Parts: sequence; C-alpha cells; structure tokens
Amino acid sequence: MTYTEEVMAKLKSQYSYEPEFLQAVQEVLGSLSPVLEKNEKYRKNRILERLTEPERTIGFRVDWVDDAGNIQVNRGWRVQFNSAIGPYKGGLRLHPSVNLGVLKFLGFEQIFKNSLTGLAIGGAKGGSDFDPKGKSDMEIMRFCQSFMNELFRYIGATIDVPAGDIGVGGREIGYLYGRWKKLTRSYEGVLTGKNILFGGSLARTEATGYGVVYFAQAMLADRKENLAGKTCVVSGAGNVAIYCCQKLRQIGALPVTVTDSRGMIVDPDGINVEVLQKVKEVERASLARYAELVPGAKYTPASAYAEGRHPVWDVPCFAAFPCATQNELNLADAQALIKNGCKCVAEGANMPSTLEAVHDFVSSGIAYGPAKAANAGGVATSQLEMAQNAEMQSWTFEEVDKKLKQIMDNIYKNAADTAREFGRPGNLVMGANIAGFRKVADAMIAQGI
Repeated sequence: MTYTEEVMAKLKSQYSYEPEFLQAVQEVLGSLSPVLEKNEKYRKNRILERLTEPERTIGFRVDWVDDAGNIQVNRGWRVQFNSAIGPYKGGLRLHPSVNLGVLKFLGFEQIFKNSLTGLAIGGAKGGSDFDPKGKSDMEIMRFCQSFMNELFRYIGATIDVPAGDIGVGGREIGYLYGRWKKLTRSYEGVLTGKNILFGGSLARTEATGYGVVYFAQAMLADRKENLAGKTCVVSGAGNVAIYCCQKLRQIGALPVTVTDSRGMIVDPDGINVEVLQKVKEVERASLARYAELVPGAKYTPASAYAEGRHPVWDVPCFAAFPCATQNELNLADAQALIKNGCKCVAEGANMPSTLEAVHDFVSSGIAYGPAKAANAGGVATSQLEMAQNAEMQSWTFEEVDKKLKQIMDNIYKNAADTAREFGRPGNLVMGANIAGFRKVADAMIAQGI
C-alpha cells in the first residue's frame, strides 16, 4: 500500500460521514504521488497525516432572537486548518447545508489555494447552518452579533482573518466587524471584505469573478487562444458569477447564462450585468425577475430540470465558468460540455466538479483550471486588503486590479511549470496540487513538531 493509499484508507474509516472532505482530500492526494516518491522526507515527517487533520476545530452554539421575539438556535464553527505559512485565512459561509464536513473540505482546499497565491496566508474556513434567505436586516444583524460573541476569542489580524463566502457579503461583514470592534475595543484588519468606509479594499467585491477570468485568459494564451467574441456559460448568480460575467463582457466575451437555486437564465444577447446586479444585489429576487426585465431572456425553473442534470451545461459554449457551489457539475455534464465544443473550464466556485468530471476534463486535454488555482483571486485580494489595513492606507481600484491580474498570472505559471516538471504538461490539477503542497509541507518540516 502506498503512502497516499494508507492515509486515505485511515481517513475513510475515521470520517466516513464527511463525504465532501474525503472528496477534497482524495482529489489532492491523487496528484501527489510523483513528489512523494521523490522525497522520503514527507513520509518520514508524516506530513499527509498532519496536513489532513486541522490544527484546531472550534464549534459553538449561536442563539439569537427573531423579529417575532422567538429564540432561534444555530450551530457555528471555525476550522483553523493550517498556519505553516501565515495566519489562518478563509471565508465564513452561512447556508443550511453547512456542517463540519463541508467546512473541513473548504478549509483543506484553502490551504493549497492560499499557498498558490504566493502570499503569507494559511488555510481556514468557518460558518453556520443559519439561512440568511428571507431574514430581515435586524435578524441578520442579531445573528451575526451572536456568532461573533463566540468567534472573537479565536481571531485576530495576525492570528485568523475571516472573510465572506456564500451568504456572507458586505452587510454581514459589517455587522460582524462592528461587534468584534465593540468586544475587543480594537480597530484592526481582522475581517476582509469590509466596506471601503472602514478599511475595505477597492476591487475586493469583484476579485474572485475577475480572477477566474484572468486565469482562463492565462490558460488560453498558452494555447494561442483567447475569449474575445466567444460564447461562455456561467453558473451561479452571486458575487462570483456576477463579476465573472462583468469581466467577460469587458474583454469582449459573451456570457449567456446565470443560475440560482430556483432556476436558470439563458440570454442569447449576453447577460446584462446591470440588470443582474439590480435583481440579485438590490432586490435580492429570483432570476425569474431578470426575465421580466430583459426581453429575449429565457427563464427555466429548477422544477423543470432533468434529475441529476443541470441544463446550463447543455448550452453550447467555448468556455464554462462554474461559479455556484460544490459538486454542481458531474460526469454527464462534463461529457455534454466537451461534446458541444467547450474548450475551456475555469472554476469560480469551490470544488464545483465531481472527481469523475475532473478526470474527464483532464483526460480530454481541454484547458481546465481547478478551483484552488482559478478562484484564488478572492483570497489574494483579501490579503491585499490586509496589507492596506496594516499600512493604514487605501490603494486605487486600478492598483489592486493590476496586482490581482499579476497574482493570477503567477498562479497559472507556477501550476503549469510544476506540471511540466513532473512530466504532465497541461495537467493543472497535478501542477496546482504539488505546487501548493510543497510550499506548505516544507514549511511544516522546517518548523519542527
């Protein structure tokens, strides 16, 4: 039994009830054999066992009062996974699907994503099974304040710096930061994604969506291709999807789809980003509202989907940008994309493709950017926000955007060069995993037990 097989077998016996975490670990460990075979030091120092177990897992009760005066109880967590190369860094997710296994998968992915940025940030993730949908501003504020009443003990500007994720945008970050500041009597950059009025960074809102497009451009440039004039499909309708569409429009590409949990829009004239922002950021409405505002756009409710399939991946395209959530794209979806002529997939969400879909993309030879590389723009810009906070300065949008593009170009180059080093040119899954792993693992060894 190889070292990776030995570790994977043990994890499956320990955490059989955490399928997302096991999937994330298997995806990474499946790529590491070449570097592990060359370096006995990783097995000698039990790096895989140490890397797959969080340094610290914090769980707590979050009780809050709704507008009707009823007491509600949710669960909250912070998984501080690895701090070998910097303070813990990773988002907070508020969604009914959140559990410890989901947060462990996200935190584990964050280790390698953050390593790939080249910046001094470790991996973490946190959140709650609280559902912000349908809640008033006051209910969300009360929840966030109660959540921070517990979390504040474990975070700090050089300890752990949370950010936003699904269900956590500027409003939620503001409430969380306000409570943290009151509890600690301190004004520091302990959260990122803040309002520009109190330490936020320009271009942070756009960063993940812009970054995934920059990564796709870097992949395609190596193949003497580009996105200009090309049809693209995008899933999701949150922060990442909106600004992915915006950047695609800016470079002359044509994004024709967006999706949410209730349905899908196909707009053959290209997604109108201003209308999309109005529907999702201002009105917080279903995408059915987009179809009401844009003549020619077609709305398909989720109730009409075939079981086990999402019709967004059946729309013919040159490039696909999965920007919704984990495991939204399966093997049948991958096969449909490739059959319809898709030449590029860049992942804006965390682990949006199943393992089978990933293998299909890699074996087909298309330009495939795995999430830990392609969607690192958000956390990279969060670190740029941390740098601005430390200096008590604010950079221009253009400065931040330029640094973001450079970081994404460097991530691609690092992953591509590493893939070539190990005899698998073009395999960015292997390249990203090994490049991210070596930096963290070597730092862990250098710091001792």
